[in-house]
Amino acid sequence: MALNLKRKRAKEDGSRKTRKVEDEFTGPGASDEDAVLGASEHSEDNDDPMESDQEEGEGEWTGLNDTSGPNVVDGHEPGTKPKKPPTGEELRAIKDATDLFRSSSFKLQIDALLPNVRPKDSRIPPLERFLLSLHSFLMGLPSVAPQHPLEASRRMMKKGVSVPYSAPLPTEETNWKVAFEKPSDIAVVGSWPLKTSVKAKDGFQFGVDVAVEMPNDLFQEKDYLNGRFFHKRAFYLATIAASAKSSKSGLNVEIQYDSQSDDPRLTKLVLTPKKDDSLNDFTKLHAQVCIIPVLSLQSPISLHRLSPSHSNIRINAAPSDEAKLSNPATPIYNAALLLALTPKTQLLATHTLKEDAPAFADALTLLRVWANQRGYGPGSRMCVRGFETRGTWWSALLGLLISGEERAGAAKSTKRKPLGRGLSSYQLFRGALDFLSKHDFTKESIFLRTKEAAHKFSPEEYQEHHEAVFVDASSTVNLLAGVPLGSLQLLRQDALKTLEALDHSSISADPFTEVFLTDHRDLPTRFDTVLRVDLSSAKPRNLSIHSTLDFGSPANALMASLSSLLLHGLSDRTKAVSILHEPSSPRPLSQAYPSNASVIYIGLIHNPSAAFRLVDHGPAADEEDASKVQQFRDFWGDKAELRRFKDGRIIESVVWDVKTADERAHIPGMIVRHVLQRHFGIGSDVVQTWQTSFDSLLRLPEAVSSKYLSAGITTGFKGALTAFDTLKMKLAFFERIASELMSSTDGLRASVVIGDGVHTSEILDQSALEIVTPEGWAFLISIWNEREAILLDRIIEDYNKPVPPAIKAQQKAGQDGKNSKQYREALEAKEVYTQRLIHAPRHHRAVSALCHQYSAFAGTVRLVKRWLAAHWLLHGHISEEAVELICAAFFVGDGRTVGIDADDDSKRDECANVPGSKERGFAAVIAFLKEWKWEEGLFVPLHGLSKSSEDGAAKATPKATSGGVWSISTDFDKDGRIWTSKGPDHVVAHRVRALAQATWDHLQNMEQGSFNVQALFIHPTADYDFVVRLDAAQLPRYFHNVAVDSDLLSRRGKYANLQDDQSAAVRPGFDPACFLFKDLQASPLSTR
Repeated sequence: MALNLKRKRAKEDGSRKTRKVEDEFTGPGASDEDAVLGASEHSEDNDDPMESDQEEGEGEWTGLNDTSGPNVVDGHEPGTKPKKPPTGEELRAIKDATDLFRSSSFKLQIDALLPNVRPKDSRIPPLERFLLSLHSFLMGLPSVAPQHPLEASRRMMKKGVSVPYSAPLPTEETNWKVAFEKPSDIAVVGSWPLKTSVKAKDGFQFGVDVAVEMPNDLFQEKDYLNGRFFHKRAFYLATIAASAKSSKSGLNVEIQYDSQSDDPRLTKLVLTPKKDDSLNDFTKLHAQVCIIPVLSLQSPISLHRLSPSHSNIRINAAPSDEAKLSNPATPIYNAALLLALTPKTQLLATHTLKEDAPAFADALTLLRVWANQRGYGPGSRMCVRGFETRGTWWSALLGLLISGEERAGAAKSTKRKPLGRGLSSYQLFRGALDFLSKHDFTKESIFLRTKEAAHKFSPEEYQEHHEAVFVDASSTVNLLAGVPLGSLQLLRQDALKTLEALDHSSISADPFTEVFLTDHRDLPTRFDTVLRVDLSSAKPRNLSIHSTLDFGSPANALMASLSSLLLHGLSDRTKAVSILHEPSSPRPLSQAYPSNASVIYIGLIHNPSAAFRLVDHGPAADEEDASKVQQFRDFWGDKAELRRFKDGRIIESVVWDVKTADERAHIPGMIVRHVLQRHFGIGSDVVQTWQTSFDSLLRLPEAVSSKYLSAGITTGFKGALTAFDTLKMKLAFFERIASELMSSTDGLRASVVIGDGVHTSEILDQSALEIVTPEGWAFLISIWNEREAILLDRIIEDYNKPVPPAIKAQQKAGQDGKNSKQYREALEAKEVYTQRLIHAPRHHRAVSALCHQYSAFAGTVRLVKRWLAAHWLLHGHISEEAVELICAAFFVGDGRTVGIDADDDSKRDECANVPGSKERGFAAVIAFLKEWKWEEGLFVPLHGLSKSSEDGAAKATPKATSGGVWSISTDFDKDGRIWTSKGPDHVVAHRVRALAQATWDHLQNMEQGSFNVQALFIHPTADYDFVVRLDAAQLPRYFHNVAVDSDLLSRRGKYANLQDDQSAAVRPGFDPACFLFKDLQASPLSTR
């Protein structure tokens, strides 16, 4: 890329203006791209995009050896300042733009994005004044004498404040007391003091965390037991809330409770400002202050009592030899308590990283923006379970790359080396994605490097009691405690998708929008199977009281158990099993506990090589360990059975009964339903999925299919291919083969047909052999003769030769030249020949290979064709081949996987962006069509990686028409006009975009549970000037209608395309509605 570098004067009057990026979170109506790269809001720094006014005396540097121009003396013109080469800093900036940021334009986009997802400095002073007032208020709070926790709660209720005591709740027999003293220390912690705060999605406010350190005198050594610390913390928080809500506090804020991950033990106070235009009014900053009670590192509570293996919830009095059995470890409880010790240490650790690595803050901002766009942060839409409030983990992830890790016990002989401190923000961001895409948290634990180079707790304890381990730099707390493995699997898939976008996009194809600006939280395009589950009736089979207390609430324990059992049941069938739910929301002070959403969504990303297998194998019948057999039977219930297989094995098995290929694609969903029913008592009536609704759109109506079945005729593509296989070895020339076929097969009819009822050309080949099998399958067969192309080329070339003046005079007198009918018909015939006999067979072979390679491809194509046909666009305006090419783009990617061995699942399954179900593929195509800038065209490497231009490149010939505006090119169709030359035109292309947008908007209703699949395929007619309605009983293809009236199918007891005479000939391809449409298209515009 050519760069024009301009030197400024030695003393600049002002800084160079930079492009202004609009606040992404200005409103829900703006699109993701427009919201960030659109026009900026009106503020003091609202400058023109990328404006760079040339100052007086400023010259353009054109090279070190540039001495061009008249009267050049010593390299510059008389009367002007000498032109200087760029400084070393400028040269490094140029190199960084290309080497460290992928491209110079990518760096400019990052530089434009960063300041617009951070708080504006001009709006911070009111917040600082408020924080000073808050500090004075907190330090001036009066003490509250020790009292019984229940008595304290009753007194608080009189003030309208509930104390959020967590389970196990204190009782009347409780012999310890709660009290209040002014904080021993107050500090702003988290991302705000480090200036690494990032705007959340959907207009959520910045969070300013204030750590209020509770005095050590309030606690005793054994407060780690049975939630005593959390009870004292809850009273401390309630006391602050009761005082702050009083008008005498002078804070003028709305005060609410909020609980991290809906855990009552992690409740905090949220202070939202009220607009009063005072000096402390920080409403314009769009921020809220969160008060979080914390512990001092010198508190009486012993740290070694909080290891993952310790049991700190003792609800039963048990003999000493049964203590371990009756009081299992409480790793989640212990981690929640340890969080009260870490805010300051994490602040210092992050500050050290920021000082050591100059690009740390920018890299963290990019990572947080990327995560927020994918639901790993707060927002109004569904969030990924476990990641709603994991802001600290993202900075720790970069800390791993910058500082490295500690050795995790003897099992790990080596430790990950740091990447270094001099990397750019983009390189650190790429490094984080690379780690996430490759690391398996189920097999390997992460321990950040510590100052002491040692662990406070044994690595084996973490690995035994936590699903995923990522211990912070203080070696105190596991930052991934309570995060389901399924959520980490989804995070890995998202990282893989992003790396594919970054790695396989050319410099001209900018992935910035896809990576940072596009909202990727949409369920239909993210998951292959989506299930909506109502948990209000859930009754877990094996959920113990200890598990409930360990996770803090029954809802959290239920979620943890659900995630674990689903992962076990689906095993290697899925790449990710994720639970999504509504984020936690603030609640009034009178409400002690958070409200848990009763509806969740379970998203599955299929592993195509294993997702649809019919049998799950368990332990063998002769298994020595009987507990394994019992565990298998206990998990699967009545689905488990002992089976003998052909190879002689006798093993426990689970067989999934399916009748059709469509039902086989439902097996992962069937497993989820079975697990929900068996282990949680959740019936199928409260589990909603949409696969069956999509399947019904691709099936014949019951009234029609039942007639085929009763006659013993195989329906579907398999039946058609089988019928054709019996014919293709017997084909000869038309007349002779027709008689041969009819004599060899009883009931088969073969005849020669001339013309298609549409074309009237005398040159175009319109002859074909029509074959109708006894089962009702009809085939139209043409003959490929290379001589035809030679003859057509001669006609075209004759008209392209230079015409002598005498001939031109004769043409003017009455001949048409290139406007002659023969020339136009030759062009049309050559175009049909090239399309039908050259490109169509090649296209068919490639599409057929994709159908075998990707199980979801055929269904995706059929759904998209069904959608276009339902909206009156297929065939008349858009060809089927064009649809197949668009769908193929989502499966072939950059062409690397095209043509690989169907059994090479390791390579085929590496592509994270490839849909694993037809529903996800359909949603992906709709999302593409609503945004596609068809003016730029689309290239589909249908035949693999790009080949040389000589490999299959056809000779350019004039086109008969060029009405289409879509351009879908392949290696053998560089112009991209073979399948789109006739349409869609400009009007239809815009219509497709509008329909895709409306369809996409309706797909979003899936998150509200009001999604109706059939509504996607009902065409709106209100915007037409008039509508011609045909008699449905006379249309042979009426049974393809989305909403079929079964009474019309059997009017007068027969199908509409059959005449009264039962011996009347069958008419394959007869479609009067289609013929009428083509006649109208062919008519002059003035007569329409």
